[in-house]
Amino acid sequence: MDSAGEGPDQLGPDELALQKLASGDLPSRDLDDRALAAGVAAGLERLIGLFRWISPTSGLSLTAAATLATLERSGPRRLTALAAREGVTQPAMTQLVARLQDAGLVERVADPADGRVVQVRITAEGQALLAGRRAVRAERVALLLARLSPDEQAALAAALPAMDALANAQRDEPLVGQT
Repeated sequence: MDSAGEGPDQLGPDELALQKLASGDLPSRDLDDRALAAGVAAGLERLIGLFRWISPTSGLSLTAAATLATLERSGPRRLTALAAREGVTQPAMTQLVARLQDAGLVERVADPADGRVVQVRITAEGQALLAGRRAVRAERVALLLARLSPDEQAALAAALPAMDALANAQRDEPLVGQT
């Protein structure tokens, strides 16, 4: 059994192909786009579990934290654009923004281009909360990284630009088959 607690017989064919690719046993040209996509998706599932585990318990849902991070990165946004970006319905985002506003983490402001339009903006308190959560996660990730080999750490460092590119891919419009 490997360090993740999964034996080779418990991995799907796409994960096995990615495992072989990572070990150098399978040339990258033998890994087709679908297998790569399936392997990345499976890896993301495991990373989401890790992300939940290392995130501090602050009473803030992952959706709420992601919404605050989007507002911090992108600046004020309309509710509809924010809902689309976070992959939730507009009524769900309206409720979330109301809770975040009640907590003092966001505020509603007039759109400078059209005063009739309301945008949502993160507050200094919201930014401070995000900074605190990131610091705790960074400390916890540092402890996990210390358990990895230098080669595994180097592989993660080399993957950061690709991970960033994937995370920054267009998300404002739903993908095919997404509702």
